[in-house]
Amino acid sequence: MGPEVTLRDATPEDVPAVLRFVRDLAEYERLLHEVTAAEADFQDLLFGPNALAFAALAEIEGRAVGGVFWYYSVSTFSGRPKLFVEDVFVEPGHRGAGIGLALFRHVARKALARDCSGMEWRVLNWNAPAIGFYRRIGAEPVTDWTTQRLSPDALRNLAS
Repeated sequence: MGPEVTLRDATPEDVPAVLRFVRDLAEYERLLHEVTAAEADFQDLLFGPNALAFAALAEIEGRAVGGVFWYYSVSTFSGRPKLFVEDVFVEPGHRGAGIGLALFRHVARKALARDCSGMEWRVLNWNAPAIGFYRRIGAEPVTDWTTQRLSPDALRNLAS
């Protein structure tokens, strides 16, 4: 049996760890060049007066080794919130020890506590290990919908 893993909601002091996990995930996904966020951005996003998101950390012996980042959206069809997992990351050396499962269980409990109609996230098509894990926990792919995105330039153009 390995060392004990502790899960807890992030605090303002954890912002450096949250940003580290975002950068580590972006590097794994080959998207590090897209990360422009700074600690101040996460401080505001998670703990500012108009906080919009949440984070939790998995720790071993007081050191963060994984994290999950989520927010709530709505299901107009059910008239209830949905929990959207934006990012989940476990350091490579700690994968396979149940930390990812513990993080997903943590946010599933948050979703149930808020009476959410469901929980969703995205995964890159090439990420076979993650897709396999998601199938094992009961997730099903949504194939009838395609994600659409406006880049910052397209967003400004649309707004003007």
